Amino acid sequence: MEHPRAIRSFVRRTGRTTPAQARALAEQGERFLLPYRTQAPDLAAVFQREAPTVLEIGFGMGEATSQIAALMPDINFLCCEVHEPGVGALLKRIAEQGLTNIRIVQHDAVEVLEHMVPVGRLAGVHVFFPDPWHKARHNKRRLIQAPVVKKLASRLRSGGYLHCATDWESYALQMLEVLSAEPQLENTAETFAARPHYRPLTKFENRGLKLGHGVWDLVFRKR
Repeated sequence: MEHPRAIRSFVRRTGRTTPAQARALAEQGERFLLPYRTQAPDLAAVFQREAPTVLEIGFGMGEATSQIAALMPDINFLCCEVHEPGVGALLKRIAEQGLTNIRIVQHDAVEVLEHMVPVGRLAGVHVFFPDPWHKARHNKRRLIQAPVVKKLASRLRSGGYLHCATDWESYALQMLEVLSAEPQLENTAETFAARPHYRPLTKFENRGLKLGHGVWDLVFRKR
């Protein structure tokens, strides 16, 4: 019998941190890594300015994150990722591109959301290509489920947005159902949204599109 488990924003993966990623962690970590705590930080102090804040859950190797942050310099991006190679890769991109509007919490985003993000604080949330848990018996482990969506919505300010993207159609349909059922949110499209201009096509996504794989974006707004 399988026991229920808490929803997490990540899946345990193995991967080796490269020398360049390790160097970025050592050289950039003090400035851009925000330690996980069970209390909300002063985000204006953390980013050294007052600006709208977007939470990103699970940025992988940081390719899209760095492009979005460069495109939107007036937005603060609070980014959660547990895997050290990905954190190192994003820190390397931050240094190469001279970005100043990203801070990284190397911790499970569900707990970060619970303890470090005040109610009504966020201008937006990005959840791009979360693990699909494609086996039916594992679907309940997916991140985008009613309890997490309720909490995400509560952290958005009025008019703030929640943008999810997936390349698994079954997960896209579940996302649409769950997000549509959350009374704090309203869909900005009839069903799925056109890809917003700020979300770039990554190499991985381009490869999938060339193979005929679909990608679905959902953009909901806080009422």
